[in-house]
Amino acid sequence: MKITKDLYQSNLVLLTDFYQLTMAYAYWKSGKGEQEAVFNLFFRKHPFQGGFTLAAGLDYVIDFCRNFKFEKADLEYLEVMKNKDGTPVFESAFLDYLQNLKFNCDIDAVEEGTVVFPNAPLVRVKGPLIQCQLLETPLLNIINFQSLIATKAARINIAAQGEPVLEFGLRRAQGIDGALAASRAAYIGGCTSTSNVMAGKLFGIPVSGTHAHSWIMSFETELEAFQSYADAFPDQCVFLVDTYDTLNGVKNAIKVGEILRSRGKEMIGIRIDSGDLAYFSTKARELLDEAGFPDAKIVVSNDLDEHIITSLKSQEAEINVWGVGTKLVTAYDQPALGAVYKLSAIRLEDGMWEPKVKVSSQSVKINIPGFHNIKRYFSRGKAVADMIYLENQEIDPKGVIIIDPIDATRRKRLMPAFYQEEILLKPIFKKGQLVYTIPSLSEIRDRAGIQLESLDKTHKRLVNPHLYPVGLEEKLHHLRMQLVLKAKKFDNEMD
Repeated sequence: MKITKDLYQSNLVLLTDFYQLTMAYAYWKSGKGEQEAVFNLFFRKHPFQGGFTLAAGLDYVIDFCRNFKFEKADLEYLEVMKNKDGTPVFESAFLDYLQNLKFNCDIDAVEEGTVVFPNAPLVRVKGPLIQCQLLETPLLNIINFQSLIATKAARINIAAQGEPVLEFGLRRAQGIDGALAASRAAYIGGCTSTSNVMAGKLFGIPVSGTHAHSWIMSFETELEAFQSYADAFPDQCVFLVDTYDTLNGVKNAIKVGEILRSRGKEMIGIRIDSGDLAYFSTKARELLDEAGFPDAKIVVSNDLDEHIITSLKSQEAEINVWGVGTKLVTAYDQPALGAVYKLSAIRLEDGMWEPKVKVSSQSVKINIPGFHNIKRYFSRGKAVADMIYLENQEIDPKGVIIIDPIDATRRKRLMPAFYQEEILLKPIFKKGQLVYTIPSLSEIRDRAGIQLESLDKTHKRLVNPHLYPVGLEEKLHHLRMQLVLKAKKFDNEMD
């Protein structure tokens, strides 16, 4: 099997936690396997102590669901699993059930490139309990990672203030597929190119890169190395100048730049990969300008992230392009998003939906019950609030109150009639059939840019961002509280 995005276009039905299969078996044994349920995938806290998260990974989810099937080899593997007493873990009749299982869930999701917030669903799955349960782990695996990296990329691009950010992380990424998914997500988050050639082939992301220190070191002199590189790539010369002495390297780049110019070509710029980037970029700019190369770009790398870039900006460093690798593709300062997948409703024998709530002493861990969706309200092109509401609930255009799902004292009154609105959960699958038109990666990237532009700059601060209002519609809030009180009363009665 190829280790590429094609992996997700193959059968990966066993890409799951073992307890998902044991639950599926127990559902089947109890006769509940085909009972309809609704699950929501959401996260509880923004990564990186930020004020927004960027949704990514839906394209992979679509590929996974379209190829959801238990094949002969999968069933043979499950068949030989044994309990401690030597009996089969799974009955043969259950394996026959899995063999005939066909994906027929409804999936609604926020589109990739959408700015999203805690407690609101990114993905809603409705279908037979067994199928919903088996989707939990792969959906979390896909959405968690790509949303995390897309968010990190967006923060880095915000820090770069419109200057190009190149993703250089392949060699430090978490394995082959992690590298590919990271390159894709980083592009959604605003990076202009990747060093990952396979990602370029699979996703159509522009690729970029010049040479490493080993190129310089393989020649007798740095000047000779630059000249040879210019002979090979006269139209795309960015010289790495810090192999020996950085400022002398800039001077050698200028010499070769002058030779290129005499041939009707132009040096693109230089790259600095070590040392005091603020100091060396400033001195390099002076040398380049004095030599008549004011348009030559100064590219820097060396374990950059949004905080280092912000610091360099505050020092007025003369940098035009940012190469970011390790701290982007590994989400260095927070390695996981932490999204969860919770049951929110189950259909009873009479056809009615029964909302479900998980009770906890931690309010942040009490899920939102029912079959709900999200509306985002806009004023003059700016997002002002998100409302989580029950889909069958009529919304009074004259005014609604939304209540923070964690802190009920935080409330906001909205006048829907005075705002533009967007329903965020879009139909993706209906009864297992794809009904969504999949956008191109460049369209997803454009959407991310528009979404970020719609946020007030206070929500995009890298440190202590202003809290964007997200709340439960009042009736949903009351339903949730009623269910929590009912569950606690029942628990007390059992005691």
